Order: sequence, then C-alpha cells, then structure tokens
Amino acid sequence: MILSTLDGTIVSTALPTISLELGHESLRSWVITSYLLAQVATMPLYGKLGDLYGRKRMYLVAISIFTVGSMICGAAGNMEQLLGARAIQGVGAGGIGALAMAIVADIVPARQLGRWLGYQGAIFACASLVGPLTGGLFVDNLSWRWAFYVNLPFAVLSMIIVSAKLHVPYQPIRHALDYAGAALITAALACVVLAASIGGRTNDWGSPEVVGLLGGVVVLTALFLARERRAREPILPLRILGVRVVRIAAGLNLTSGAIFAAGIYFIPVFVQQVKDLSATESGFLLVPFMFTTAFTTLLAGRAVERNGQYRTWPIVGSVIATAAVLLLTTLGVDTPVWLIAVYGATLGAGVGFVMQTSLLALQNGAERRDLGVAMSSALLSRILGSTLGVAVCSAALQSQLPAGPLGPIAYGDALPAVYIAAVPVALVMLVLALRLPQVQLREDARFDFDPPGDAAVAH
Repeated sequence: MILSTLDGTIVSTALPTISLELGHESLRSWVITSYLLAQVATMPLYGKLGDLYGRKRMYLVAISIFTVGSMICGAAGNMEQLLGARAIQGVGAGGIGALAMAIVADIVPARQLGRWLGYQGAIFACASLVGPLTGGLFVDNLSWRWAFYVNLPFAVLSMIIVSAKLHVPYQPIRHALDYAGAALITAALACVVLAASIGGRTNDWGSPEVVGLLGGVVVLTALFLARERRAREPILPLRILGVRVVRIAAGLNLTSGAIFAAGIYFIPVFVQQVKDLSATESGFLLVPFMFTTAFTTLLAGRAVERNGQYRTWPIVGSVIATAAVLLLTTLGVDTPVWLIAVYGATLGAGVGFVMQTSLLALQNGAERRDLGVAMSSALLSRILGSTLGVAVCSAALQSQLPAGPLGPIAYGDALPAVYIAAVPVALVMLVLALRLPQVQLREDARFDFDPPGDAAVAH
C-alpha cells in the first residue's frame, strides 16, 4: 500500500517539472489519466483472477507489472513513452490495492478486521503526506526520474516478504474466464474516466465527445449486464449485487471517495489562490485532514473489535462529514487559515469513520468465493467516486469563476461552490449509512473454513 500510495502523490508533485523537460504540456494531465484508466479497467479483473488462481500469485504478478512500468517511466525519453509506461504501471496498481484488502480479509478474523483496516488507513494517510514532500526533494535535488525509481526498492522488498512469509490457502477450481465480460466492463469504465477527465475542462459537458462517452457508458453497461447473466464464469457475478451489504458498501465507498477528493484536492487550491500559501505550506495544511482520517479509522477499528458493532460508525462519520461540508461552504477571503485547517480535520474525521468500516461490512458479508470481486468492486467505487467528485467539483468551480484576471477575491467567492456541490453527495452517504445492515461478525479467519470438494492449496 505504501508502494502504490507514494507513487500517486510523488508523481503529482513532480508533474510540472516532467512536462517542462519532456515537452507536450497539453499531454500533462494524461500522465495521471492514463494511469487511472489502466487501474480502474483492470481492478475487477484482478479480483476475479485472485478468486480463481489464488491471491498471492496474482499479487506478485501485480507488483511485478507495477515495477516494470516504474522502470520504464524513469527511463522515458519523451512524453509518449511516459504515457505508455504509466498505463503499464496502472495495470499493476489495479491489483495492488484490491488484492491487499482481500488478502487481509482472508487471514484476519472479521472481529479484528477493523483494527487492521485502521492500520492500512494510517499507512495511506502517512504516505499521502510524505509523498508530496519526497517528490519535491527529488525534483529539487536529484531528478524527476527518481519519482519512479523510488518504487523499485519498495517493490523488491514487497515481493521478498510476500514470497517468503505470506501463506494464503486457496481452492483450485475449474474456470472459464469471461473475456467478453472483461472487455465490456473495461470499455465502460474507460468511458467513465475519460468523460470525467475531459468534461468541464477541455470539453463542455454538453459537447459531442462527452455526451458520446456517457452514452457509451450506458450501452456498454447494458451489454455487460446481459453478458454476465449468460457467462459460465462471470467477471462480476450478479449474485453479489443481490447482497444488500455489498450494494450499500459500494455506494458508501463511491460517495466517501467523492467527499475525500473534495477535501484533499480543493482545500489546497483555496489556500494557495486566496491565502497565497506555497504548495509546500498548503501540503502541511492537509496534515490535520490526513491525521484525523487515520485516527478515526483506528478508533472505529478498535471499537468494532471490542463490541462487534460496525454499523454505528458510518452513520456517525456521515453526520460529521456532512457538517464539515456545510462548514466549508462558508469559506471566504476573510476565513483564517487555522479555521480552514479545523474544517478540514472535521471532514477527515467523518470520512475516516465511513471508509474503512464500510469495507469491513463488505468483507464480512460477502461469500468467500466472491471476496476478491466484492473487494475490487468496492475499491473501484472509491476510485470512481474520487474521479467523479473532482470532475463535478471542478465544474462547479469553473462555473463561478469570472472571465478575465482571477485574483484572490474571485477564487474566494467561487470556491464555496465546490462544497455546495458536495452537500447532496454527503446527504446520500448519510442515507446509505442509515440503510447499512448489521451482520454478526465472524470470530475466525476465512482461510480456516473447510472448502467444498478438494482441499485448499497453500501457496
């Protein structure tokens, strides 16, 4: 998780220098978009492959692909080569997050799972803070290429530990991979990401390109669902959509991902444009946001381990996050920096309560045979929520910015629209949290279950 989280934050910091050296400023945003496209397109596939072939094997494959992509990125001689290498990285990243969560669910009893998810949340928060600072150091003192080369020692260490120490039994099963279903869901997800990436930025939301992409999402999704009903071994078994906790957990991850993005992306924009803080100073302003996110994930995890009740925490978190979003709508030119930090910390606390406990509910409620697919679907929902949240909030911001020179007053007046747009999302998150069922938490680990038929194989 450190490997994948550091990459995203370091590369974002180094991106201006990368585009300056390699040229093609117009392609700069595609350094992020190509990675994201490959990541979301392959995430459901990794979930299914992990269920079929064993998660340890596929995890090592994902880390290896990510490592190769990092090496090629660091050696890229032009922007086109970098974009291709970033897509390779994204293919590997699609398996790292989803399979990590599924592996933890395999080996940790559900009663203790909240605490371990809290540890993972803390790692994510720390890496999110260290990444921008590390990226700045690389750019200023070494080379932007080290933003990619730094992945190599982490990757080698990860593969050594996973190969030697991770033992996750699995049951070999006969399979017929659904290639048609995989192609359809990949194309549908690509259309979603592309529409979110260009809508309201390079193209108007009503432009033929964006409308065509959104229409493609509808058609491809319909074809995908029809295919999954007939497939012998579907990529996304529709039976998991019949499980209430899976549906609601996916919705909570979608909405909490959007709210998280509204905080981590737009609070720095506000303080840089309105308060004239540097990028480094605005990064430090996110420390309270990330700290409370990590703290509340650990707090909720510990509480769930003690009493087995997880349903309360997403509700509490949704209420706190909604209150924080409403507070952020009051931002203005005269808002002191310390108060912005307090609002951000409040938002982080709410999101932290929601994100990890919703994953806990899903991991506990999904059948063992569908765990990989269910986990990848939930994390995919979180990434898509973040992507769509940035797109919607950016469109809200652009709609309020006047033509001509943009000074602090213009941004101070326009940026509250970002959080006004986030209010309905926060309210939907609260409704979903209220509908999340409480299911008895298992006291034993998943891999201790006796599988039907042949014995499980340890690998």
